[in-house]
Amino acid sequence: MPYTFGKEERLCSRSLMDRLYADGHRLLAFPFSVQWLAVKGTQPCQIMIVAPKRRFRHAVDRNHVRRLTRECWRLRKPDFYTFLQEHNLCIALSLVYVNNEIMPYDQIGHKMDKLIAMLEQDILKNLEA
Repeated sequence: MPYTFGKEERLCSRSLMDRLYADGHRLLAFPFSVQWLAVKGTQPCQIMIVAPKRRFRHAVDRNHVRRLTRECWRLRKPDFYTFLQEHNLCIALSLVYVNNEIMPYDQIGHKMDKLIAMLEQDILKNLEA
């Protein structure tokens, strides 16, 4: 699995976003609020990364948070994609940064590892139900 983050991996469909927020499963893995939904598709995961304007008034701060998050996701996604392929799943995923302060890259990376582990457990729990 290459360490890329291409256009096909980004969640762009408005109807899929609406379904994700209406019917998706939610969990909090600080500093991220995660919403996910199993969908039909060719990509194992389509992701949307959000840095709310309410928390970061300046666009430069929102862009910085999104860049840090995208980079952490890009480097950690191959293991998660392997998990999804083992279980024959495709999901839509929304990561909303909920902290009021911008965390350093290494802390976001550590939190991303925990987030992926929690997400895998939540997916397995909801598949069994």
